Amino acid sequence: MAGQPGSCPLCRHQAAQPYHRDQFREYHQCTRCALVFVPSEFHLSAQAEKAYYELHENHLEDAGYRRFLQRCATPLLSRLAPGARGLDFGCGPAPLLARMLEEHGHPMAIYDLFFQPDTSVLDDRFDFVVSTEVVEHLADPMATLEMLWCRINAGGVLAIMTKLVASQERFASWHYIRDPTHVIFFSRETFRWLAGHWSAKLEFSGNDVIFLSRPA
Repeated sequence: MAGQPGSCPLCRHQAAQPYHRDQFREYHQCTRCALVFVPSEFHLSAQAEKAYYELHENHLEDAGYRRFLQRCATPLLSRLAPGARGLDFGCGPAPLLARMLEEHGHPMAIYDLFFQPDTSVLDDRFDFVVSTEVVEHLADPMATLEMLWCRINAGGVLAIMTKLVASQERFASWHYIRDPTHVIFFSRETFRWLAGHWSAKLEFSGNDVIFLSRPA
């Protein structure tokens, strides 16, 4: 039997329902914002989470990694004013996306909880924040996303790259849930709720890139 669903870690709504269960974890879905989330008792320790990330082999000179990040960089660049200053949040050990954006004249700050943990950059303000393959790892997504949103100047943009839940039927065989560090899963409906919460302009680019823009 699945455990009693808890409150949503994004919108804090108390009503959630069982969504899926595999041999390792339970998954619940919020009845308000549609976020699918793994209860905290199934989360890895910080030490185990970092060890899992260290198995990844992303490098600054990796052409395949650059092509992957280009899916976010290309539509983001078309939305930025010349010289717009940004933050790459959750850049990992190889901040290639920050380098790619700097190549186009955008000064970048970087932050990563495990690999670039200088929190002083989070006191600054930016014209845009980009976060690729990060939000699915957040145990407290609202706290983190609200913090980032407050760091963005008027007219600025939050760019997120994450895979989206398509349906409950496809979720069971979805490769994305096999990663034990992935603990929350957004859908288009979830991002629509978030955009409404912030009074933000919402745009989807392709299947996994999301832009939330602050009013000017």
